[in-house]
Amino acid sequence: MEPKLHRRVQRYGWDKAVQDYDRYFLPLLRRCSERTIELLDPQPGERVLDVATGTGIAAFMAAERSGDGGEVVATDISERMLEQTQAYARERGVTNMRFQRADAEELDFPDDSFDAVACVLGLMYPADPQRAIEQMYRVLRPGGRAAACVWGRRDRCGWAEIFPITDAQVESDVCPMFFQLGLPGALVHALDKAGFKDVQDERLDVTLTFDGAQELCAAVFSGGPVALAYSRFSPEVKEQVHAEFLASVSYYRRGERYEIPGEFVFVVGRK
Repeated sequence: MEPKLHRRVQRYGWDKAVQDYDRYFLPLLRRCSERTIELLDPQPGERVLDVATGTGIAAFMAAERSGDGGEVVATDISERMLEQTQAYARERGVTNMRFQRADAEELDFPDDSFDAVACVLGLMYPADPQRAIEQMYRVLRPGGRAAACVWGRRDRCGWAEIFPITDAQVESDVCPMFFQLGLPGALVHALDKAGFKDVQDERLDVTLTFDGAQELCAAVFSGGPVALAYSRFSPEVKEQVHAEFLASVSYYRRGERYEIPGEFVFVVGRK
């Protein structure tokens, strides 16, 4: 897919996904944000950038750590994701955050602007992930840290058939390189190439538990990376892809529940 079109698909796809993503996926993915922020270790008074913030779960953790003397800038390519994050900030009375729509590949900030940069489950989506990592490096001050999390190896993620099942109904691949940074050594190599030092990574096996088929399909189709394509399917096609996907994860069914394995890769490095 041409990069400009790829970015539009991601932007409007996540606009579509925001409600079901927030409802079904975020509770399961909280550990990713917790561990990423633990690795990043924001300090009181620091300025932190959260790239691809989604609905802000990692950004709020960073805001709590950086305190009143610090600032967290939450960015996302999706305007609706940012609107939801802003609403949460108002509800919680969080005042040390600001929000900006931004493409991870073209961060509109000066060089050396931040003490720390986080990106939780966002690097799978840019047209050029290496460019996004280089942008994270550029906006960091010397000595600053970056931490990120991506989905791991395709064969460790039990829901991975969502992509070929969806792609069979559209003209181009939705996320053709989704698992590339989850390969052994790939994320470390990408940070090394961007200039980061003291890069370390770790892997985490998880189980994603869904109460039933309805919740599972809502999470992966309307609340995930295929949301834009899925939103254009007819009721008949939606029924078909649901059946195909549920068949692909039938091994993980436990009564009405689904317990689907996944793997995450975390990385931290210093400028």
